[in-house]
Amino acid sequence: MSTAVRPASFDRTHTDDLIAFLGTSPSPFHAVASAAERLEKVGFRRVAETEAWDAAAGGRYVIRGGALIAWYVPEGAGPETPFRVVGTHTDSPNLRVKPVPDTGSAGWRQIAVEVYGGVPLNTWLDRDLGLSGRLALRDGTVTLVQIDEPLLRVPQLAIHLDRQVNEGLKLDKQRHLTPIWGIGTVNEGSLVEYVAERAGVPADAVVGWDLMTHDVQPPSYLGRDRELLAAPRLDNLLSVHAGTAALAAVAGGALPYIPVLAAFDHEETGSESDTGAQGPLLGNVLDRSVYARGGTPEDRARALAGTICLSSDMGHAVHPNYSERHEPGHHPMPNGGPILKVNVNNRYATDAVGRAVFAAACEKAGVPWQTFVSNNSMPCGTTIGPITAARLGITTVDCGIAALSMHSARELCGANDPYLLAAALKAFLEG
Repeated sequence: MSTAVRPASFDRTHTDDLIAFLGTSPSPFHAVASAAERLEKVGFRRVAETEAWDAAAGGRYVIRGGALIAWYVPEGAGPETPFRVVGTHTDSPNLRVKPVPDTGSAGWRQIAVEVYGGVPLNTWLDRDLGLSGRLALRDGTVTLVQIDEPLLRVPQLAIHLDRQVNEGLKLDKQRHLTPIWGIGTVNEGSLVEYVAERAGVPADAVVGWDLMTHDVQPPSYLGRDRELLAAPRLDNLLSVHAGTAALAAVAGGALPYIPVLAAFDHEETGSESDTGAQGPLLGNVLDRSVYARGGTPEDRARALAGTICLSSDMGHAVHPNYSERHEPGHHPMPNGGPILKVNVNNRYATDAVGRAVFAAACEKAGVPWQTFVSNNSMPCGTTIGPITAARLGITTVDCGIAALSMHSARELCGANDPYLLAAALKAFLEG
């Protein structure tokens, strides 16, 4: 662990901005739009994958669905210049709308949903839920929609009808998670008509949708001293926001590397998609960046040989009520700084070389850091880190922020840690 000393007080500007970012990013599609807006303010421009790319210095980004790859080419960068990549993901576990959404039972109007990712199902009960996502229109365009109002609710069965509920709640994903949104006759097409109206498009123009639920309770500081942050989608929009802030901060500088932000979709379901880390998106962008600067396959190989990726994702803080489930010698705490995530079975990609890179970045930034290792008796999760390392053959390090209630509808972390992570990522991108 680093011996860096944490400042006695923090400017919460960064965390305040994270709260705003979470509010405008209820879906992966909104998250990449929000990140792109921040990057454009410092001179980044969007480029199309279908067009030729030039060799000029400056910031660029690509958006594909719920994924964003952004990079900054400094003056004087050659085709063999290595990359420094911050890897993150934009998706979070939730309930997503099925293709035929309108359903109901016993006089209630309901919406059919499917569970996305590893969801602690009980955390979605008795919450006021909004809807967000994208609508695909008949003319080939796509429009985003965000309804931040109490529209849906998954009601829990009253304890009078389930006297054993406190001895163990068991929910059936098909029967017990269908949210209500009204009373009366089920009308096919009602949901799409409503969402289209809210998006300002004709309902008959909508031919496809990717819609998902989100808790409409806004993020908030928590605790006597407001030292904690309670919010939805911290896993992993906290890292997307930190990576975006870090990339924006280093753009324009004289850098020995080409800094990159890779924000993938579908990490929570295995990353196997054209916008996930298992796909070719990041590799294609890095290759095209090399070739746009006049590079050869030899230059590409040299650039990747010197490239390092910092995979930033949320990790587990020690839980005070379940401390026996954590590794006894590794108890990450909120506001203790970023965590280095280690697993010798390569569920995380960190090795000794990566540890040195991470330590150097934290020490340069002047922030403390911690180490996370799973209890040997508990299975370990994974990230985009091992996937990125294997696909591209680059040194990869797994890090993140210590949090409680990971994958719940609402998660909890230290209010200072988002800034500490962003500072470490900035130092990493600077080299």
